[in-house]
Amino acid sequence: MTKPRTLVVLATYNEIENLRGLTEAILRVLLTADLLVVDDNSPDGSGRWCDERAASEPRVRCLHRPSKLGLGSATLDAMRYAIAHKYDLVVTMDADWSHDPVHLPELVAATEHADVAIGSRYVAGGAIEGWPRHRHILSRLINVLSRTLLRLPIYDTSGAFRAYRVAKLSQLELERIRSTGYAYLEEILWHLDRADAQFAE
Repeated sequence: MTKPRTLVVLATYNEIENLRGLTEAILRVLLTADLLVVDDNSPDGSGRWCDERAASEPRVRCLHRPSKLGLGSATLDAMRYAIAHKYDLVVTMDADWSHDPVHLPELVAATEHADVAIGSRYVAGGAIEGWPRHRHILSRLINVLSRTLLRLPIYDTSGAFRAYRVAKLSQLELERIRSTGYAYLEEILWHLDRADAQFAE
């Protein structure tokens, strides 16, 4: 079978200390995927480093934005990029090593039978490491509320480790998504659910 054209997305703002190693780890575990760094004009040179790496590695791409505009808008810009460049899958993950690249192949494989695959913290095998107790409790509460109020068939609605089928994203009117920050994580799931997307966690 032909492997799906996959775009992994990192939204960055002052992530130079993480970006070098994370980039190499992603390229190593997904041998045919491309990597798009969406940089919000990081003062630490994250965007400049990305340009330098892209000059020697054709699988790395850079999208430069003029200022710190938020994770949600950065991800939506990356989704538009994936649609315009005819990728099959777009994978989102945090740029601070919160999500271990070693799990990327498993996440991508889950899209064989789903439109959206979520690397969930709240299903069997999922976990959160290094958080204080109060943050665990708050996260659980937010996810229960989101699942209930938005009627989403998902246990982890606020995690950013996801793989989306671009064909399903292209059915959405992305400009209708209003959240520019972290709330986009729940909002886009709401739109996808109403577009009859199939989910896997």
